[in-house]
Amino acid sequence: MVAMIRPLIVAIFLPACAVAPAGTGLPPAAMGAPASVIEAARSDAAKRSGLAARQLQVVSAEAVTWPDGGLGCPRKGMLYPQAQVPGYRVKLRVGKEVWDYHASERGNVQLCAPGQSQEPAPGGRN
Repeated sequence: MVAMIRPLIVAIFLPACAVAPAGTGLPPAAMGAPASVIEAARSDAAKRSGLAARQLQVVSAEAVTWPDGGLGCPRKGMLYPQAQVPGYRVKLRVGKEVWDYHASERGNVQLCAPGQSQEPAPGGRN
């Protein structure tokens, strides 16, 4: 009987021992976006800011549903598909600012300028 319980205990507690992507500063449970999306946002922020990617802290990373094809970051004069889009939102601390990155599940990651960001669709994956 004890031999059957040990594997069960390991299976239950092993995910808690998982390691978050390097340098995120977040526990694994707080990482709601794939490492590839987080790293794409960090890479873009590093290029734009001139800071090393390791200096950029992940404030939050979450799975969300965007209200339309604009991924919650509409640009003037653009038309977007009017269907909800599953994706991610990653916020990075860049110096003294927090930059807001929006992404689709397919990996299209874009920086959303301050004041341009919209909230994800209610009742989605968030």
